[in-house]
Amino acid sequence: MPRGKFVTFEGIEGAGKTTHLEHLCHYLDPCGFRYIVTREPGGTAFGREIRNILLDPLGPPRHPLGELLLYLADRIQDLNEVIRPTLAKGIHVLCDRYHDATRAYQGFARGISLELIDRLAEQLDILTPDLTIIFEVDVMQGLDRARNRNQQDKQETEGRFEREDYEFHRKVLEGYRVLAGKEPSRFRFINTGGKFDEAQHQVRNIMKSFLTS
Repeated sequence: MPRGKFVTFEGIEGAGKTTHLEHLCHYLDPCGFRYIVTREPGGTAFGREIRNILLDPLGPPRHPLGELLLYLADRIQDLNEVIRPTLAKGIHVLCDRYHDATRAYQGFARGISLELIDRLAEQLDILTPDLTIIFEVDVMQGLDRARNRNQQDKQETEGRFEREDYEFHRKVLEGYRVLAGKEPSRFRFINTGGKFDEAQHQVRNIMKSFLTS
């Protein structure tokens, strides 16, 4: 049985990746593609407990290395409980954030050595995605969207990263660009600063072409 394809969706806060992924699923369902959606952190019951710790803005301070290890613990669980078994069945996996987020947020923005992050990933056998789509938007536009969303949805428990300053998020965005420059064949960028439908059209075209190739 052919292995399923592993696609990850990345972007700074407010870039719209989760919303675009939801709309993409509405498109993929009638097309007959076999797939599941997971997310990190929080793709498993264990991961949801970790997510509560990582994203709670009212929780205690987290050392950057402790934060890194929690993300990796969530990822190991997701890989072994969800991602690898699903791919082995020939079913595609679409993941809302994955290891490139760790490299961008904990590496470029928090200042943890990328060499250390990559070495840990190698030792833990972290799977490399087949395709990564990065949703790109102006930092201030993205932050305004994310903060407004959290207020409207009363998601006070998931606003820790939205409280970081402009420079933090600028480093995250730059980190994604650097990572993509090292593996250009894996990454696709979609600008979400304009009309939603135009960006979604790009997402659907990329995914249809990739999943049928």
